[in-house]
Amino acid sequence: LPPRHMDSVVRIVEALESSEPGFTVPELARALGGCSTPGCRAVLGEPPDVPPAPPALTHEQWLLFTQLLRHDDDAPEGGAVLAPDGSTVTLGPLFAGIEVGLKRATGCPTPTIEPPIDALYAVTIAEALGTSFLLARGGDGHRATLGPAGCWDDVDDPQNYTLLGPPSPIPDAIAIGAMDGVLLGAQLAQEPILLADLLRGYYGTGNGTEKGRPPSSYRRRDFGVLTGPGKLEEEVVAMLRVLRELPPTQELLEDVGPEEMVAIARQAARDFTEVYVECPAIVPRCMWGARPYRGTPKPLTLPLGSIYIHHTSSPSDPCRTFAACAHAMRAMQRFHQDTRGWDDIGYSFVVGSDGYLYQGRGWHWVGAHTKGYNSKGYGVGYIGDFSATLPDPDTIALVRDELLPCAVRTGRLHHNYTLRGHRQMGHTDCPGNSLFHEIETWHGFK
Repeated sequence: LPPRHMDSVVRIVEALESSEPGFTVPELARALGGCSTPGCRAVLGEPPDVPPAPPALTHEQWLLFTQLLRHDDDAPEGGAVLAPDGSTVTLGPLFAGIEVGLKRATGCPTPTIEPPIDALYAVTIAEALGTSFLLARGGDGHRATLGPAGCWDDVDDPQNYTLLGPPSPIPDAIAIGAMDGVLLGAQLAQEPILLADLLRGYYGTGNGTEKGRPPSSYRRRDFGVLTGPGKLEEEVVAMLRVLRELPPTQELLEDVGPEEMVAIARQAARDFTEVYVECPAIVPRCMWGARPYRGTPKPLTLPLGSIYIHHTSSPSDPCRTFAACAHAMRAMQRFHQDTRGWDDIGYSFVVGSDGYLYQGRGWHWVGAHTKGYNSKGYGVGYIGDFSATLPDPDTIALVRDELLPCAVRTGRLHHNYTLRGHRQMGHTDCPGNSLFHEIETWHGFK
């Protein structure tokens, strides 16, 4: 089959749009199972019958599209594809949001539902979020409500996507597809354009071959601007009230009072906002192609009290695409393991200029970044040489405004942490004069 890549989806959408099949692409996605939950069906109506294979698609394309839209409660991430920015997107909520946007743009009504809801949020994130936190209530507290991330077998020819832990009803791929569905649905409602052009403009194409960042790498920021936690909570409450009236979900909610419903929605909105808006996306090791750790990693004792800022110096150029940053990560790991003789890449986290952090040793394992202090703090390295120039403003903000507050909120870093440049801890110019003078202005700098 074609790779499970957004490029393959764009080509399918383009072929369908150019052949005038008599239905929209989102309607076809719904027919194939992309909107199979009770709430989504209530908002967008019962799905149309599955049509015969469109002549515009090859047999392989039709098979792939059918597989990507088939919903499976036990594997909600099954309809995922790899986007050029390195993120993984599930198509069901993406196309549901796009369908709402198209209906708004063309003045086509959606069914009237009581209590009133925002259809765009209902079909993308509100039902999934409400249901996930509803199922977790009253349990032992260990049931996952959000996440986890996952990894592809091959980023050049992605076919199989495997989660990195026990699944919740909203693994990362569903959350990302939902956020993209909201953003693209809202965009379409303002200015209807061909879907292939919309998707190509938002995601870019060619698995990171374009220069610079595609809009999809800003999804967390843009979703946060469009959707404050108050709006999200309001839509989850409204959706839970709707689900209480629908026969398939009535039982789930029969003993949930109005106050508890609000409490569930508030928790759901707060947790989702923290994980997917306020905390930055971190590319897991298996996505950038890490070799295994050599030996046995030593655990850190959390929370830590320090952060040490580095630049990589070599590679000396910032990386601006997933492909370039993943390549830089592999090169650094080879150098650290083969030349320096370390167990693994030394940094805890590495900062790309593509909008993403890359997991090195991660949150829980002692690194090899700041001699004599590796067990006392996290080492965060910016890819590039920042002696004479600074990273982009949003690449600076990725650590200063997102990673560090997130680490404090999640109990990995003391609230009164100390931040230092590598040069303060040893004989080195790292992290470069420009970046060092920048971090002197950050909270926690000593």
